[in-house]
Amino acid sequence: MTQQLIREVFLHHFNNEWLCGLSDSAMLSNGSGRTVFTTDSFVVDPLFFPGGDIGKLAVCGTVNDLAVTGAIPAYLSAGFILEEGLTLETLHRIAASMAEEARHAGVQIVTGDTKVVHRGKADGVFINTSGIGFLPAGRADLSNTAGIRPGDRIIVNGHLGEHGVAVLSAREELEVASQVHSDCASLNALIDQMCQVSGKIRFMRDLTRGGLATVLCEVTDHADFGLYLLEDKMPVGEAVRGICEMLGMDPLYMANEGKLVAIVDPADADDLLGAMHEHPLGANAQVIGQVAGQHPGQVVMETQVGGRRIIEPLTGEQLPRIC
Repeated sequence: MTQQLIREVFLHHFNNEWLCGLSDSAMLSNGSGRTVFTTDSFVVDPLFFPGGDIGKLAVCGTVNDLAVTGAIPAYLSAGFILEEGLTLETLHRIAASMAEEARHAGVQIVTGDTKVVHRGKADGVFINTSGIGFLPAGRADLSNTAGIRPGDRIIVNGHLGEHGVAVLSAREELEVASQVHSDCASLNALIDQMCQVSGKIRFMRDLTRGGLATVLCEVTDHADFGLYLLEDKMPVGEAVRGICEMLGMDPLYMANEGKLVAIVDPADADDLLGAMHEHPLGANAQVIGQVAGQHPGQVVMETQVGGRRIIEPLTGEQLPRIC
């Protein structure tokens, strides 16, 4: 439904070569190199959840949208829409969290804006961020699918669905899920390490709203290749799996805020996986499948019982207000 909204409204009115790429970031030429520009808005409910908060989320989400293109994130903006009655203590806590994560990610928050709306109009605070990064000379743009080839391996860097379950548990006060913490993290250091190990990463995307399944369906949309996944290789923690089974949710569609999917040349897959395992954010990295010449335009998963399941785009939202 989001894709339909984008195509029928925003692409219709804002049509241009950068926007039509439908990447999370725009790759812009600056004369001597390439600048990457992105923007995002955060309306997560509740503001604080196990493993993070709206401030940390805003920095991580923007840094990751830049980093998965292969760029080095550098500068962020921060726009705040504050609800009348929000306590200064809460605002200080959010701003401190943003500052800490920005220092950790090696980026600077260099400009911003603040607006206040009437009580009951903003659920405390909404945050909009934009980010600028720079693609190093000689590094490929990883935001498009043009280089993907049959036989390429599909890698994720760790357990899926943790952010979605952490926010759900905080929102609904589910004690059974209290041990699940959001994976909210800035991935730029891991991605830079990956790019230094391999020059044959074909594509990369962070797995946020809609999860792994949504991203892979977007990759195969109108493609001349398909994706073949192995269910028994999917890294899903027991707590997340249990909550999803209890509530009828699918961890493949659950939101993440510290996970990425990379499609890589098979010759580099083992070396890349080894390098990822040396980084804390890639310790549970796993090859989950490969690019296939068959079933073009489809994502097919071999189930644990030997059957095959077509992974289709999610038509609604499993859990709103997740980021």
